[in-house]
Amino acid sequence: MLSRLPSAALRGLDAEPVDVEVDLSRGLPCWSMVGLADASVREAKERVRSALLNSNFDFPLAHITVNLSPADQRKEGSYFDLPVAMGLLLASGQIVPDQDRQAAMPMLLGELALDGRLNPVTGILPLVLFAQQQGFTSVVVPQENAKEAALVEGLDILPAASLLSVAQHITAYASLTPYVLETLDDADLMEKHLDLADVRGQEQAKRALEIAAAGGHNVLMSGSPGVGKSMLAARLPGILPPLTMSQRLEVARIYSIANNQTRSPLSNQPPFRSPHHTSSDVALIGGGSRPKPGEISLAHTGVLFLDELPEFKRPALEVLRQPLETGEVHIARATETLTFPARFSLIAAFNPCPCGFLGHPIKACRCSDMQVRRYRERMSGPLLDRFDLRIHVPPVEQEKLTQLPAGESSKDVAERVLAARTIQYQRQGEGVSNAILSVRMLERLCKLDAEGQKLLNMAMTRFALSARAYHRILKVARTIADLAAETSISSAHIAEALQYRGDDEF
Repeated sequence: MLSRLPSAALRGLDAEPVDVEVDLSRGLPCWSMVGLADASVREAKERVRSALLNSNFDFPLAHITVNLSPADQRKEGSYFDLPVAMGLLLASGQIVPDQDRQAAMPMLLGELALDGRLNPVTGILPLVLFAQQQGFTSVVVPQENAKEAALVEGLDILPAASLLSVAQHITAYASLTPYVLETLDDADLMEKHLDLADVRGQEQAKRALEIAAAGGHNVLMSGSPGVGKSMLAARLPGILPPLTMSQRLEVARIYSIANNQTRSPLSNQPPFRSPHHTSSDVALIGGGSRPKPGEISLAHTGVLFLDELPEFKRPALEVLRQPLETGEVHIARATETLTFPARFSLIAAFNPCPCGFLGHPIKACRCSDMQVRRYRERMSGPLLDRFDLRIHVPPVEQEKLTQLPAGESSKDVAERVLAARTIQYQRQGEGVSNAILSVRMLERLCKLDAEGQKLLNMAMTRFALSARAYHRILKVARTIADLAAETSISSAHIAEALQYRGDDEF
């Protein structure tokens, strides 16, 4: 007998349709699985066999052929266990589906334990999104995956604990209860972050972070050890605007594919990633024999913080240049090419020299000119040109450090950032910040008066700025105007944007 169940195969962040066909025929008992399945899928034989026996079913003594169609499409993942096991039960006649359930058969996803339990699987969110697009009304998932799967609206998420409970649901002997996602307040969705009020002094750096958060810009900080560069960057998530629902779903899909459990799928806070400087280029952009998202994709819609920037390997830094411009990364392999989103704000920090005290008002630098030059050459000019704001973070005097009152709280700054970002979304479209404005939109939204244009032209000539730098200065000026709730860009906004270039120091 033959049974056929619909399923799907992951391809990057998306899924493609797959039919799980199980055929039982006469002949010597054996198992054949065809359809370009990888090792994790082929190993389903042993898991399915033990799960059936331990669930009080019989393992058919027949010539078993399992076909994953289409045959020329690669399949990987243990979530095929459940549809294969259910196909065996249907083909062998051990269960007879209820007519209503058969007419609206749910998509089945889950890995089987040897005792018949359903174990959680990775990539559940893209698979459920695919089920929604294909018109399914329900999806059976392991209980541990139900919360993540419930982010997709418009279909019933049926959490199951075991193979037996799924069989009972299909035969209408018992029914699985749809998972109900709890309604959470914004306070429940907010992650706890460090407060910007903890930073004493550093008003220029805090202003630069506010502008970066409001417009989604890239920031490069230079300063001696201990002046507060990492402290400032760690407090950036506390002033970022919350994610929209579509952004939240996109980020959750990336983390689902990457099997990264460090972030709740319900969180509406932009991700913040801070990889160590020993990270490879593959770790940053993604890849591997089976391409997975890297740090820049995990930071999508959020922030990627690179501390000690010159200590990163030069090839690892150079691979960031294209994603910073396009907002996506293309991973090409011999068998396939995948695209992962990577629209993030890059925040980087570094010391001015190897010892860290070049330009320090008290401590003398021990580095030679050659050492300083070699240290700076680890950061290429094209990469530095992609930072919208480049600032020097000076040391804070001890008296000011102990006597200065607490600064403005992250909550107050976040309100201004959200107001500015709201202006941008209303003007440019949902999710389009100033940092990603196209040249055409930039020309339309960033028109300068005569004084502002003259000031910018002088800066272009004096500092020999590139066309990219010209456009980035306009974007920063547009964000400064939005923070001030002004519709036009004045010469004062251009002047402030220019002071964050720092070309003499970088």
